Amino acid sequence: MGISHYIKEIGRGARGARPLNREQAADLFGQVLDGTVTDLETGAFCLAMRIKGETPDEMAGFLDATHARLARFPATGRPLVVLPSYNGARRLPVLTPLLALLLAREGLPVLVHGAATESTRVLASNVLAALDVQPLASIRPIANGEAVFAPTELLSPGLKRLLDVRRVVGLRNPGHSVVKLMQPTQGACVVVGSYTHPAYAESMAATFELLGMTALLSRGLEGESVADPRRTAQVDGFVRGRRVALQTQEPGTQAEVPGLPKEIDIETTADYTRRVLAGQAPVPDAIAQQVEHVLQLAQQVEHP
Repeated sequence: MGISHYIKEIGRGARGARPLNREQAADLFGQVLDGTVTDLETGAFCLAMRIKGETPDEMAGFLDATHARLARFPATGRPLVVLPSYNGARRLPVLTPLLALLLAREGLPVLVHGAATESTRVLASNVLAALDVQPLASIRPIANGEAVFAPTELLSPGLKRLLDVRRVVGLRNPGHSVVKLMQPTQGACVVVGSYTHPAYAESMAATFELLGMTALLSRGLEGESVADPRRTAQVDGFVRGRRVALQTQEPGTQAEVPGLPKEIDIETTADYTRRVLAGQAPVPDAIAQQVEHVLQLAQQVEHP
């Protein structure tokens, strides 16, 4: 059927564009994921949404379409902790692998998923591979106390294609929002969401509430879902869509984090992660608190 009639609605500029309802958004995004529209239509959709911005209803529709096509992990044991990882390290070491392994050590099943959207950054998948956590080649149960990495294309080839549009046009698109919100499991999960700009925080919170999700939301480390070890950020939890204040923001940024290396390369980051897990370097306070918050949310899902 094509998506040109939707583009006419969303592509009229920041002031003239009209939002889609949830069903329309699901239809549009489903066609994009299925690859039944032209590259020109896909590019027009990405640019129009970049200018207009996504409403919570549109994000819910995009997620409906994604979940209908997503290869999901089976429900096993405790709630699955979902850590989206799409930004990588730019100035500080990428600490998402550390968060994943700390959560697994607490007995939770942990899924890190991601793709290389920035060719110049060190990725969580690189560090996990150095720690002997290799990318999965197929969907399988994730055991309690296990951390795994799934490439986006394993979960949804169409979503990976949409993320790759950024390499052509140089701008993020709704796919980059969807991967930070999606629930790639058939069972209960806790999605660890992060944002870089306050506007995204409100949009993500509204989507968590609308979809009745259980999630953690805070400003991340350079766009990653792990907490910035230098700051005490505001942290909000969502339990089946109900918002719970978990932590208030404190002013200031630490100049130094004990034990944290200044280099961001794969081997240095992997070695630091090993030392923290072995107790040879302290767990950064912000990340230790994040672990506690995730455990609290997981327990509320397990024991409502």
